[in-house]
Amino acid sequence: MRKLKFFPGILYTAYCLLFLNGCATSPVTTMPAVVTPQVTNLPGVYHRVEKGQTLWRIAKTYDVNPEELARINRITDTSSIEVGQMILIPNRRTQRIVPVASLYDDFIWPLKGRVVSGFGGTSNNMINKGLDIAPESNADVVAARGGRVSFLADNFGNFGKTVIIDHGDGFSTVYARCGEIFVKPGDMIQKGAIIAKAGFAGRDRNTYLHFEIRKLHIPQNPYYYLP
Repeated sequence: MRKLKFFPGILYTAYCLLFLNGCATSPVTTMPAVVTPQVTNLPGVYHRVEKGQTLWRIAKTYDVNPEELARINRITDTSSIEVGQMILIPNRRTQRIVPVASLYDDFIWPLKGRVVSGFGGTSNNMINKGLDIAPESNADVVAARGGRVSFLADNFGNFGKTVIIDHGDGFSTVYARCGEIFVKPGDMIQKGAIIAKAGFAGRDRNTYLHFEIRKLHIPQNPYYYLP
C-alpha cells in the first residue's frame, strides 16, 4: 500500500498532478523540428567561459534567458560548454564579471556518478524530463541547493521513494527512485546535505537517481544549471 507524507486534501492532489505532468512519464509525440537561427549582425558582447561557470550563472549575471543563450549560440549539448568558449550575450553593451560559484544560489550535482539518460532522451516511449544518474561508488544523494522539503512519498508509482525540495524562488528539485530517505516534510536542508541514497523503483532494478530541476513546476534542462 502506498504510504504518502505531505499536506492533506486538495493541495496534495494538485501537487501530485503537477509532479506527474512534469516527470518522465509523458508518451512520445511528434515534436516539431527545432530551427536554430543563424547569428548574423546580432548586437551584443562576447563572454569568455571561465572554470566552474554554468550557462545559468552566465545568463543570470547578464539578465537573459539561458534557453535563449543556448539557441543563439547553437549550444545543442549544454553539458559541453568549455573553459575559454566565447558565448554571445545578445543586446548587451558591456561585459560583466560572472561569479564562478555562489554559496546559496548555484546548484551542485546531487550524486557522483554517470548520466545514463539525459534530458529530453527517450526510453520505453517516455520522455525524460530530468537526468538519470547512476552512482559510481558512493550512493549518497545530496541536496543540489538549499531549501525546504515540500514533498515526500514512500512509493510514488514508477518513481518509488521521492523527495522534492522547494528553494523559495520559484525553483525546486526532484529526487526520485531513492533507496533510503533521511529527511521529512518541512525540514530545512542545506546545499550538499545528504538527503537519501540512490535506489530503484518498479520493475527496473537498476540503481540510479532520477533528478529534475523545475522552475514554477516546469522541468528545466539540468545541464543549464549544473557545473
